[in-house]
Amino acid sequence: MTRSSHGTGLFLAIGSAGLYGLNIVFARVASFAGASGSAIVVYRVFLMLALVAIVAFVARRPLTVAREERGALLLLGVSSALQGIGYLSSVAFIPVTVAAVVFYTFPILIVLANPFVEKKPLTPTLVGVAAVAAAGVCLVVGPAFTELDWRGLALAFGASVATAVQFFTAARCTNTGVVAKVFWVQLIVLPTAILISLVTGQLAPPSVLALAPFAVAVTIGGYVGGFVLQLVALGRISAVAGGIIFCTEPVVAAICSALILNEVLSPLQVAGGTLVLAAIIANVFLEQRRVKHAPLLPVAD
Repeated sequence: MTRSSHGTGLFLAIGSAGLYGLNIVFARVASFAGASGSAIVVYRVFLMLALVAIVAFVARRPLTVAREERGALLLLGVSSALQGIGYLSSVAFIPVTVAAVVFYTFPILIVLANPFVEKKPLTPTLVGVAAVAAAGVCLVVGPAFTELDWRGLALAFGASVATAVQFFTAARCTNTGVVAKVFWVQLIVLPTAILISLVTGQLAPPSVLALAPFAVAVTIGGYVGGFVLQLVALGRISAVAGGIIFCTEPVVAAICSALILNEVLSPLQVAGGTLVLAAIIANVFLEQRRVKHAPLLPVAD
């Protein structure tokens, strides 16, 4: 890994989080019109598979998977399916801001699990940055906790656990090309999404997308862009660094909710957003300093 590559990964992660924040707001708009989260996931997978196949053909990119990463890629696909369905479906039962605070327990899960998964000790600085980010997220979304539906909370927390798994797994799939990763992950997501949609009775015909065409288009487009940037970023930075940076998403979601859904931001929410941004900036600085003092590794061709 080079220092410039690591820096690029940090900023790609910020871009990915921003697109995801936009995506979830329009998923709620689509749910108001009757387009369920699981249905959107199923049809966006078809779109992504078609787009990736075209890119692979035109750019002559191989779709082969590194042999040692096949198991990890399977887990990445399943966790991606559970994340997408859980998070998008949760906003049909609870407000976007509430879904965001439950979902965004995943950076804390990543930090707590890191000593067991990556065998790296927790540092007081890292714990402090994660705590500041978590406090900021709670302030951003805290005032919205009213009349909660347990189904939305369960879906959002399930998505959080799946995302923690996704981050650790994606950070280990570094020898497989991005195009191949996107293709195979989506191919794994497809049957998982269809099965869950059938079990929950939410598998609808493609015509359901026409109920809110613009909202569905932004939801799918935000996810596609965010997912590609996420995979590229997590090939360059650690799961812990990525998890903290992705706290940008609920801030973006809260701002977009205020602008699009007329949800009012209180002074506490603004203060929370400031804390999140401060934690992200601190994390970027700490990561850059760590890489600066780390020995450089050769970059694979």
